[in-house]
Amino acid sequence: MTTDTYDVAVIGYGPTGATAANLLGRLGLKVIVVERDPDVYGRARAISTDEEVMRVWQSVGLAERLQQDMLPDRPLNFVDRAGVPFIDLKITSRGFGHPPQQFLYQPAVDRVLREGVQRYPGVEVLLEHECLRVLPQDDGVELLCADLSQDTLNRLRARYVIAADGGASPTRGQLGIGYSGRTYGERWVVIDTKVLQEWDAHDRLRFHCNPARPVVDCPTPLGHHRWEFPARAGEDEQKLLCEEEIWKVLGSQGITDEHVKILRAVIYSHHVRVADRWRVGRVFLAGDAAHAMPPWIGQGMSAGVRDVANLCWKLAAVLHGLAPEGLLDSYQVERKPHVTETTRRARMVGRIITERNRAIAAIRNHVMRMVTWVPAARAASQRLMWVPEARYAEGFFSESRHRAVGWQIPQPWITASDGGSMRLDDLLGGGWAILHTGQLPPGADAWRELGVCAHRISEPGLVRWLRSRNATTVVLRPDGFIYAAAGSGKPLPGPPDGYTVAVRNEVAA
Repeated sequence: MTTDTYDVAVIGYGPTGATAANLLGRLGLKVIVVERDPDVYGRARAISTDEEVMRVWQSVGLAERLQQDMLPDRPLNFVDRAGVPFIDLKITSRGFGHPPQQFLYQPAVDRVLREGVQRYPGVEVLLEHECLRVLPQDDGVELLCADLSQDTLNRLRARYVIAADGGASPTRGQLGIGYSGRTYGERWVVIDTKVLQEWDAHDRLRFHCNPARPVVDCPTPLGHHRWEFPARAGEDEQKLLCEEEIWKVLGSQGITDEHVKILRAVIYSHHVRVADRWRVGRVFLAGDAAHAMPPWIGQGMSAGVRDVANLCWKLAAVLHGLAPEGLLDSYQVERKPHVTETTRRARMVGRIITERNRAIAAIRNHVMRMVTWVPAARAASQRLMWVPEARYAEGFFSESRHRAVGWQIPQPWITASDGGSMRLDDLLGGGWAILHTGQLPPGADAWRELGVCAHRISEPGLVRWLRSRNATTVVLRPDGFIYAAAGSGKPLPGPPDGYTVAVRNEVAA
């Protein structure tokens, strides 16, 4: 039995858990991470991310290092059975300060995130430890963990727990939380390869929308490439994993053993599931433990990172005594609608890719080819098929309900005091902040008395963005979402009742 009580225990050390450990470590909390495996899982799973997630990793000082191992701004093609594109686009930026889409090699991402955790003396990591039981109590949570290397049991205590232990989440099962949704009957073969010789279009994501056999053809960095295809009805799944069968599929794409070396092939199912509850007392579900979605827009991992970016600053505020525990109730309220809409869009893209009716596929190809010739229609297609915009309709926000409230502020490059340039978030430092484009309005003093810094913004793009939402002054939460806003000549809503010191910048110290 350990005598230590941790602020937060994180179960699972994949990208979601490792991001949480970085965020909590930066916020000065005492954290324990429990992970069953002895090292980074070697098989690549997630293959892409986006600018909002890079912004989260920027907040813990890891974005530039992660960027070194990623492939940004690659074209995206939906091609017909002859390989001719009927949708050809690049994801355009929403102004968050990073490339809008990037391909990644997950083991490399995991290693960088874990190296980042080592910077924080308050974060302890237990590898080869399996959490057998989570026992919620009034003042904390007790965890019974098995040390798999020593064949012993340990008891740990934490005031809160983040369960990021995957889609099969033992923690979710122990708490009796339902995981509703469906698992698709069709199974998919995933082939990871090492590139030996580049070929035409090796550097772009291509969805081969062939009714006979749809195939996903995806570049990944550090000299890797991935293919995915479904097993047809009646096919022997294990036979499909043999190199002879794999080369038949790759050969249909013009790929030979001169181009790639096969590293591994596995079969998996697509899931669409959401946990009935994301919180039971002091235990929170995050990432795949809370939700699973099909891979078509590459947002499974990214959704988990968004989860902990939303949750960790709130946990820190409560643990530091700066906010009442009711703040934590806003986690699922804010995140679940965004996850649900992201999943809906992923399913829609999947239907485009996997249409098996030849007549419908021919109509699809013709219509989409005509539509995407029109720039406005192409932009609209991206909005429908890509990640929903960063906005929470409900949650921990001012009751004034100004139209800017709930949006995440863009992140332009701005001029620093020394004349150099920096990203907006680096200026704000992860704390509460007031941004304004002119004179501070009535009501701003109430925030400043709590230690919230005010910054006058002159960057044209950000000024236009605020003006489009009829805002000249906004109050930002530590995660960059707008808590309160005011238009020209209007008073700024005050701090929330009962959160007298909740908005001090010590929350992100």
